[in-house]
Amino acid sequence: MIFQLNPRLEQDCIAIGRFDLCRLLMMNDSQYPWFVLVPERADVQEIYQLNKAERELLTEESSYLAEHLAALYNADKMNIAAIGNLVPQLHIHHIVRYRDDIAWPAPVWGKFATKPYTDQQIAEHVARVKDRLKSIN
Repeated sequence: MIFQLNPRLEQDCIAIGRFDLCRLLMMNDSQYPWFVLVPERADVQEIYQLNKAERELLTEESSYLAEHLAALYNADKMNIAAIGNLVPQLHIHHIVRYRDDIAWPAPVWGKFATKPYTDQQIAEHVARVKDRLKSIN
């Protein structure tokens, strides 16, 4: 099988680039810096379905991303989760949280309607993230 990004992720996110295993996306919701890693493996819904080397690489890429996002955005907390109830394709959310964001301390899912970025905001965030993450293609 050939990897294809789930249509919901494609619709809701902005493509930023790729690591060795994962595609990096940014959720189009300006209320939180919210990024998504998607392992580019076909028909995978759960982390345990990846082989051992892929699981290790996913952990490395996720940790690398979280560390750099926390520093770049001066996070109070990083929320990292693989939920998959609406989108079954394995994807890992990396959400920069602040004690004064609109949903704190609750989870962000379903709390508020999304507020899309402007084109200028998209360009600025993508440039900042790409500049920070030197290992992204």
